[in-house]
Amino acid sequence: MNAVELQERLIDFSAMIIKMIEKLPNSQAGRNLAGQLVRSSTSVTLNYGEACASESQKDFVHKLRLVLKELKETFAGLKLINKINLLYDTQILDKALTENNELIAIFVSSIKTASLKLK
Repeated sequence: MNAVELQERLIDFSAMIIKMIEKLPNSQAGRNLAGQLVRSSTSVTLNYGEACASESQKDFVHKLRLVLKELKETFAGLKLINKINLLYDTQILDKALTENNELIAIFVSSIKTASLKLK
């Protein structure tokens, strides 16, 4: 997968999370988690855009680590929603969790590869 394809995949992921958030209940927990997930899931896409425009290999690795951090935060939020049964559409939640997990694996691998270039 090249950088443009990965950027599109991240955009699709962020859009999926935003659509999923719209289905959360209008409760205190629902609103709180929705806000947090909007920030972390969209940050993934935006930080990857910054990584692609990084000024050095060190800066590139740093920005990839930010993407990974936000992916892990998003994953934790999705797991919490699942744990407390906050979303009745479990199909979209399962899809989001699977995609999130795959993206984490991609970025763990990318960071390892990019870090080797620093040495």
